[in-house]
Amino acid sequence: MTRRRSKLCPVCWCEVRGEPETGDVSVSEAYDGLGHTFALFWKAFGRDSIDGRAGVLEATVHYGVRYDNAFWDGTRMVFGDGDGEIFDGFTRSLSVIGHELAHGVTEFTAGLVYRNQSGALNEHVSDVFGVLVEQYAAGHTAAEASWLVGEGVFTSQVEGSALRSLKAPGTAYNDSVLGADPQPGHLDDYVVTTDDNGGVHLNSGIPNRAFWSAANTLGGFAWERAGQIWYDTMTGGYLTPRSEFRDFAAATIQATTARFGHGSAEYDAVLGGWSLVGITPAE
Repeated sequence: MTRRRSKLCPVCWCEVRGEPETGDVSVSEAYDGLGHTFALFWKAFGRDSIDGRAGVLEATVHYGVRYDNAFWDGTRMVFGDGDGEIFDGFTRSLSVIGHELAHGVTEFTAGLVYRNQSGALNEHVSDVFGVLVEQYAAGHTAAEASWLVGEGVFTSQVEGSALRSLKAPGTAYNDSVLGADPQPGHLDDYVVTTDDNGGVHLNSGIPNRAFWSAANTLGGFAWERAGQIWYDTMTGGYLTPRSEFRDFAAATIQATTARFGHGSAEYDAVLGGWSLVGITPAE
């Protein structure tokens, strides 16, 4: 399945289907999710597709057998249907689609190495733009948004609302099989481990909460100010592939100053977000 720019209205980028419905719900969900992700990056940030050069968006659905994941493979999106016991189909969550496609944006911009703190930032950036895609599609303000990643991917048998929460890391699920959501929300609780490429899916909760705090403090639509700052951070040449938390925090402060000015409401909100999670921007 391919999402091409030619299938979108050149004025408003609304969906114009070039082919009739297949009757496959996963195909429709994936197709729409690619379009919503494209719309956020184009309308909010002026980015023409994942690579910034009108690249075609492609996706494969029904991958494998009872496959419990979705991923960006460097050229396309791949969605599993889940095992039916813990996970339902991964096309069901727009934030998951936006998250995985945002890995492509990171690949074409800052290139954050997928290990330890730079890897946690890689995951963090995908979580940020994943929730922003969902918020943009729904027209939700920061106050109205759920701030959840992966809402809807669990079956009814699981005690949990989503995979992760930016607003309250560590609260997305608490299940007898999966256990409790292990994400920390403060640098004091940073998880040192060799698993998961150094805890990239765990420690992303720390910068996630910082972003939520900045967006919540500013109010309104999160993509307009906080999201714009994070996008500028990724594309403005402020980062290296091995940037760590303090480096990323400093980069967001630089990006905020460049766009909104030192001492602005945006500057104070971003600085306050990092302070909330115990991170002091590198000098």
